[in-house]
Amino acid sequence: MPRTKPKPTSLRHCLAAALLLAAGLAAPGVGHAQVVVVANGAPITAFDIEQRKKLTESSTHKKVPRQEVIQELIDEQLELAKAKQYGLVVSDAQVNESYNTMATRQHITPAQFDELLRRSGIEPSTLKARLRAQLTWGELVRGKFSASLHIGEPDIAQALRARNETGKTTAYVYTLYPVTVVVPSGSSAAVVEAKRREAEALRGRFLNCKQGLELARALRDVAVRDAVSRNSADLPDKLRELLGAIEIGKLTAPDVTSQGLQMFAVCGKKQTTADSPAQHQAREDIYKQRFDRESKRFLEELRKAAMIEYKDTNAQSAASGADDRRTRRHRR
Repeated sequence: MPRTKPKPTSLRHCLAAALLLAAGLAAPGVGHAQVVVVANGAPITAFDIEQRKKLTESSTHKKVPRQEVIQELIDEQLELAKAKQYGLVVSDAQVNESYNTMATRQHITPAQFDELLRRSGIEPSTLKARLRAQLTWGELVRGKFSASLHIGEPDIAQALRARNETGKTTAYVYTLYPVTVVVPSGSSAAVVEAKRREAEALRGRFLNCKQGLELARALRDVAVRDAVSRNSADLPDKLRELLGAIEIGKLTAPDVTSQGLQMFAVCGKKQTTADSPAQHQAREDIYKQRFDRESKRFLEELRKAAMIEYKDTNAQSAASGADDRRTRRHRR
């Protein structure tokens, strides 16, 4: 048959199709939106599973079976639904604060953290959904089991004796002034490095808190916040050692945060009768053991009462296998 010249409308249709195809490469397709399982009325899609699998494998550096990912997502939906029954809802602000803290710990801004995740094929919303579930479940368990989670001094003493520790290491309360050299969001590496040199120059001129803080407040793009108190027992080992070694009246080394390069002016240090680092660690360990125990029991109750509907027979078979393995582990 003779070929006909394509009409303008046909060309427009081809361009539209091409644009849709390009968009499909970056956005979830129909297959991704397929509902695999419904947990207490909440749908879990193939895209949810794929994204969570990537997130888990990226953070653990291990391959994770798909059925484990599905069960984790089911559990989270059960936890969120139960929390909602108690009127407990974690706000977006709380989720964003937790997300930004994770970025800060990696010495990058939230925007840079977004980009880091996307380069791994993970949408930031995937991590935020996980954070929301963790925050919600944590608040729910702490509220429901507050009595059994309480830790008394005899509990601490017994734990220290078991470790052959006395817990008498001296603890201190530090008075700190956060000093931040502001770095605009999205700044280049060259700008960040220039700001770091400014921060180091300020450290060199910071001789005591009175004059040093006045100097910092007078500088452009430098913010000085109100004083905060920190117990040495509450600090990470690295920061506790750093503060223990720095002179009173000096600035700590600059650290990258979402606002810029943050330092702390160490303006006070007093001994305290509060928990020592050893006591604090013992308290944290006991709390974690009790929290995990109550959390596990509570989640098992939710699973028994849950309404789970599998839309994917493969997922159902995989989940049954995961349940069997969980049962065998419990029996052992």
